[in-house]
Amino acid sequence: MKATGNSLQLLFFFFRYCGMVMGAALILLGTFASLVPLKLVGFLLGVPLLGFSALVVYWTLRRNEAQVSASIVMDAWDIVADGKHNSNTDLVYWKGAFYLVHAAAPYHLGSPDCKLVVRRSEDGHSWEQLSALQVAPDDIRDPKFAIIEDRLFLYALKNISWNPEPYTTVFTTSQDGVHWEPFQEIEPQGWLFWKPKTSDGLTYYVPAYWWEHGRSVLFSSTDGIHWRQLSEIYTGDRNDETDIEFLPDGRLIATARLEFSDSILGHPQGSTLIATSKPPYHAWQVQTKSRVTRLDGPSLFQHRERVYAVGRYQPVVGGPFSQMGSVFTRKRTSLFKVCEEGLVRLSDLPSAGDTAYSGAVVLGDELFVSYYTSDVRKDYVWVAGMLSPSNIRMARVSLDAVNTL
Repeated sequence: MKATGNSLQLLFFFFRYCGMVMGAALILLGTFASLVPLKLVGFLLGVPLLGFSALVVYWTLRRNEAQVSASIVMDAWDIVADGKHNSNTDLVYWKGAFYLVHAAAPYHLGSPDCKLVVRRSEDGHSWEQLSALQVAPDDIRDPKFAIIEDRLFLYALKNISWNPEPYTTVFTTSQDGVHWEPFQEIEPQGWLFWKPKTSDGLTYYVPAYWWEHGRSVLFSSTDGIHWRQLSEIYTGDRNDETDIEFLPDGRLIATARLEFSDSILGHPQGSTLIATSKPPYHAWQVQTKSRVTRLDGPSLFQHRERVYAVGRYQPVVGGPFSQMGSVFTRKRTSLFKVCEEGLVRLSDLPSAGDTAYSGAVVLGDELFVSYYTSDVRKDYVWVAGMLSPSNIRMARVSLDAVNTL
């Protein structure tokens, strides 16, 4: 796992910093060599090396074109910018402070060096690190907080492959965010939990998808430890990464990522499932498959009887290398309104490359969003961002402005 990730990162850095020079040198060799074999080697290796390296350089130098609404996004700033690949965030407000968790690793790919770092801040700007958690030799990712019985629960996914395919959910608890119990595996194993939520503080609900993809279900619990399956949300279309939120009438609304394929080129049918369920949540009705984007890393929240989401957006779709979900396209962290008829994109956050997987906290009429992103000054494609440093950021959003849209 570690050797593969390191090799891919070194290969990316080679194309970015050395490939054009070596490609040009090989072309010169082919131009001036007197022997035909040397000419062939020079041109056959030099031309594709120069071309691909130039493409990589372009990917990492072009100007960011995210469409950030100044009336919605009031401010955005870095929380962590330490040269690591920081990713996969979640955020809660507890005991008068923000609590943030994020993954810190050498790259997006699986790594036994990955840690979940927990931080606390009273104002969202000045942060103190409380703890760093690992499950080495496994990789750990996709952390999610829940506050249950005045304890801070942390759920996360364990992974053993360089191309991340988590295989089960673990959890731990803390009274203060500093001292944590040992990780325990959730039963039944194989289900990958998203974020638990409650409407009454008594019963908690969490969507989960099967580790082999293609099936998402709803679990319930009264203690955050013992969970029972209530219903099946959706089967098929390689669905995964499912989030839920309560509607004003008591129903649940869910979004699920529909991949349709595990290809790095994505799939033309990639989209977002939207489904609803009435209490007691034993059956689900599919409302639509929204083609606005394939909502990776969804974070749903409610404000003034409307449901919104923060997640990954793909601004360009079409062509063999830019199908929905392709690693060779640009990505954004964006804000959406979630309607039963589909997603409505409202604004991007300052973001690029490998990005999204946010946490959302509503305080009054303001939304605080944690997320990660590659260099916001540039417009990396997703795969370039996976192998480059990324920062943890926070954005402050005016929900008054959002509600006027």
